[in-house]
Amino acid sequence: MPFQYYPLDSPVHRLDPRVKIIAVLLVSILLLKASLPSLAAATVGFVFISWASRTPLTAVLKSLKPVLPFFICLFILYLFFTPGSPLPYLSFGPVQVTQEGLTMAITQVGKFLLLVAAASLFTMTTSPIEITTGLERLLRPLKVFGLSSHDLAMMISLAFRFIPQFVIELNSIRQAQQARGADLNESGIAGKIRLMAGLASTLASNMFRRSDQLIDAMEARGYHPGPRTYLNNLCFRRSDYGVLAALTVIAVAVWL
Repeated sequence: MPFQYYPLDSPVHRLDPRVKIIAVLLVSILLLKASLPSLAAATVGFVFISWASRTPLTAVLKSLKPVLPFFICLFILYLFFTPGSPLPYLSFGPVQVTQEGLTMAITQVGKFLLLVAAASLFTMTTSPIEITTGLERLLRPLKVFGLSSHDLAMMISLAFRFIPQFVIELNSIRQAQQARGADLNESGIAGKIRLMAGLASTLASNMFRRSDQLIDAMEARGYHPGPRTYLNNLCFRRSDYGVLAALTVIAVAVWL
């Protein structure tokens, strides 16, 4: 299941969650100015990290499936609507594919795909409680503005938790509609809009019901907002300092 935690024993799993959160944020920032060679190097690095985490690469790739239609449309827009030097073997009459458009399409879509894959790998190698604890530690400076770091961390971690549930609910609704004889392959714009409207309304209703159930479960277990203590406190180890040092060197090298 995309964005679901895999309880494995690997060097990536054992890293401090704060290090992984910082790594994801730093990669997201650096990818915004990455060129095509830098993107290729980042992809190789991501594959190596995925292998080191022992997480199935197929599970990471499945997390890209829900956003593929959007990225395919984005790729086509960059490909055919970017001015530049036409490529002779990829141009047909008024339809012209330019070298700049091809480069821009690969670079920009590759950035977005790598960002989604990095977020997926982060959730697959970090448990929900680790995400909450790591975010709370990183958001503690916000206490100066009167904000509760734990409440913010809890909201973000719950958002991550609902992503797999979102996919499960969507598949259940599609299977239920198909079992009742609904045509899920309607042609035409009007048919697609009608199909998406039916899926969206039912999905929203189910997710609101799930949210109410979650609230009731938290209240029944005595949850209350505000600061709290944890059984296991986070502590940096040598490997965490090593990864932070490596990230700093890479960030400075890319920025310069």
